[in-house]
Amino acid sequence: MREHTAGGMTRRGMLGIGGALGLMAATGLSASAALARRPSITGAELRSAVPLPPPFQVPLPIPSLLKPVSADRYEITQREASAEILPGLKTPLWTYEGTFPGPTIESRRGRPITVTHRNELPVPTVVHLHGGRTPAASDGYPTDLVLPEGWPRATVHHGHGMHDPRAVVTQLTRDYTFPLDQRPTLLWYHDHRMDFTAPAIWRGLAGLHIVRDGAEDSLGLPAGRRELPLVIVDRAFAADGSLDYPALDPTLRERPGVPEPYLAGVLGDVILVNGAPWPVHEADATRYRLRILNASNARHYELEAVTDDGRRLDLVQIGADQGLLATPVTHRLLPIAPAERYDVVVDFSGVPVGSRVRLLNRLGSGRTRDVMAFVVARKAADDSRIPPILSTDLPTWRRTDAVGVREFAFRTGRMRGGHGWLIGGQPFDPARSDVTTRLGDVEVWRLIADVHHPVHLHLVGFRVLSRRGRPPLPHDAGLKDTVSLRPGEAVEIITRFDGYRGRYLFHCHNAEHEDMAMMANLEIV
Repeated sequence: MREHTAGGMTRRGMLGIGGALGLMAATGLSASAALARRPSITGAELRSAVPLPPPFQVPLPIPSLLKPVSADRYEITQREASAEILPGLKTPLWTYEGTFPGPTIESRRGRPITVTHRNELPVPTVVHLHGGRTPAASDGYPTDLVLPEGWPRATVHHGHGMHDPRAVVTQLTRDYTFPLDQRPTLLWYHDHRMDFTAPAIWRGLAGLHIVRDGAEDSLGLPAGRRELPLVIVDRAFAADGSLDYPALDPTLRERPGVPEPYLAGVLGDVILVNGAPWPVHEADATRYRLRILNASNARHYELEAVTDDGRRLDLVQIGADQGLLATPVTHRLLPIAPAERYDVVVDFSGVPVGSRVRLLNRLGSGRTRDVMAFVVARKAADDSRIPPILSTDLPTWRRTDAVGVREFAFRTGRMRGGHGWLIGGQPFDPARSDVTTRLGDVEVWRLIADVHHPVHLHLVGFRVLSRRGRPPLPHDAGLKDTVSLRPGEAVEIITRFDGYRGRYLFHCHNAEHEDMAMMANLEIV
């Protein structure tokens, strides 16, 4: 087995970043240990300038399903719209099909679909199907832009002054083809434009994509109206009801980034679920399947379900980012980093009719401690179940299968005279090849963090082998595509680079870190 190293192991470039980074620079490893228990400190919180509604008053919206325009073909228009997110206020948004979140696409395993995106926004966009096993031409590489009408090609911005000679730029529309030759799971699509991913997602460019198959359908899991998608985000609101975000260039046309206090990440003081502030959902006294996505830019959550009399309900995990687990895993607390998804079942059958169950965030404070609530409204029949064996098709890669081990340090540092976020000591450059691997190779990657970094690999799923040299944590079970690194932590993962050849990415999914250059190229040959 060959060993590869990318980037140094030294702590450097920490002074001046502010917030958590300044703390680490001052106090060293003890701060890393403290931050490991306080993920929400990786960022600075904006405070809304409008009165906020009380929690658990607004009904939980369910994102609409997108209908195909013909067999296996969909169309989505990216356009500006407004919505009443906070009662009595109109909030301008950038949307897919005029809704926030965007419409949900449901598809079947192994049945390819094509989604035509039309860009009617004032800036270029890119669409990435997060977690999709997608050919490189449709994966949403950050410089493969779709330009709005009238945007001159000669002025296309390629990030921090860099040019990408391989970029494929289209005008107004682009077809994205998704083979969907993958395990059934919850995916999500979002903007991935170079340098401006964070503010674009913040303004509303995110939606769900669910892949299903017959084997999962036959398990008897809660379904229909008892299967709830939950897209959790945090936002802040300006005095006029608009979304507040500290962009250096509010037009998102030229200058990327945020002021120094927000370089570690932008946090909001309002928790939205499916676009509603601290919503409430009327539930039967039965099992419910919750398909949870943390679509926040930088905020981590630690979720628990608590009755009004203080009793915690089990969160029975049945799936991870890339589909069903082999067997269920029961949690009382479930940490979820930006871009992670968890598929859990909650049983309300033991909750008295008329009482409430709150979904809380143990990492929050004040208003960010509440997420949403369920009111158990009635007794009802329930023929759902959680089978002891959920799936038998998980990959069984072993260390001895790996052709090599690579090491990557995710750390802050200096780039072009300012602060940035680096992988292996280098800022992202679309013209540089960072990792080249052969199609079909199995590799072990060792990922090392300074502060919290949720690391995402495009195209492939992976298994977590270890944390700090010890066994994975219970929430690491299953096949993942995003793993949460805690401060000072080394995490080992194993994956097989199969599917398609071409240029892909791996990066931190703290969206502000991503925009400030914490990405790297992955070439599969």
